[in-house]
Amino acid sequence: MPVPQRMADPDRFAADTAPFRRELLAHCYRMVGSAQDAEDLVQETYLRAWRGYPNFEGRASVRSWLYRIATNVCLTALRPARVRVLPSGLSGPVDGLAGATNHTAPHDVSWLEPFPDSWAAPGPDDPADTVITRESLRLALIASLQHLPARQRAILLLREVLDFSAAETAAILGTTTAAVKSGLQRARARLRELEPAPTRLLDPDHPRARALLGAYIAAFEHSDVELLEQVLRTDATLEATPFPDWRAGRENCLHLLRTQVLHIPGAWRLTPTAANGQPAAVLYHRDANAFHAAGIVLLTATPTGISRVCAFHDPDLVAAFDFPASPPAPTA
Repeated sequence: MPVPQRMADPDRFAADTAPFRRELLAHCYRMVGSAQDAEDLVQETYLRAWRGYPNFEGRASVRSWLYRIATNVCLTALRPARVRVLPSGLSGPVDGLAGATNHTAPHDVSWLEPFPDSWAAPGPDDPADTVITRESLRLALIASLQHLPARQRAILLLREVLDFSAAETAAILGTTTAAVKSGLQRARARLRELEPAPTRLLDPDHPRARALLGAYIAAFEHSDVELLEQVLRTDATLEATPFPDWRAGRENCLHLLRTQVLHIPGAWRLTPTAANGQPAAVLYHRDANAFHAAGIVLLTATPTGISRVCAFHDPDLVAAFDFPASPPAPTA
């Protein structure tokens, strides 16, 4: 005669698991490179956790148990080996003075997406933990992580971002501590190849970062290319999904913006926000007499100016960032 399954207590389940939802969302995003996919994966994580909760015996912490479920959900989702990239991950830059942008991306490309700062885990009493959370969501790091094999990616995140021990990581992944240590070593080496000299970045609430974002917004809304020249570094890069071509060098970036983006004054309106621990803005574009959601632009702000502009032309991202489909009327 089968043994009846114990019923889970929904109130206790919520009390035990709800505090980890935000950090699990960030973890799934780091694994798969898509904020919208990460939401779905967290939903699947909690569904599996609910089903298994009656048999949870507390041999590991609830947090470790949830991360085991979430990580394996992500690994299953990544089995087709689809890599999310930015345009700069496809090929080298094109000469910005050479002509029009190539609007045709390979059909099998999946684009990296930005992650709203409002989705990240709220800062605890220790400010250092907030810094770690922001740094682990930087766009350049997320782009680099996508080029690691999925299990190496998981090992690196569990060990170096989430601070699980080698033994805990091995238990989460169902492997050995020796395999964890080996995988971590290879993952570190690969990341050093992808980004050998990380640049010091400014947090979005830093006064200099706010000033750079404000100037970028003003320049974009007024088609002021001279102001853009002041805020972009000479080595700045510019890329925008879903377009495969990208530009390197301030002169090339400005040429593209002047000839293809900012040639109609007043065509854009931007609203400040933050994403991936970096200053960002919601993009609205005017069609006839009305503005409509266009996407998100994310800036890499450094003490010497903006080193990278990455625009994500996808109206659905505006709703994901919890902004309206049309911008509010400007204040007098």
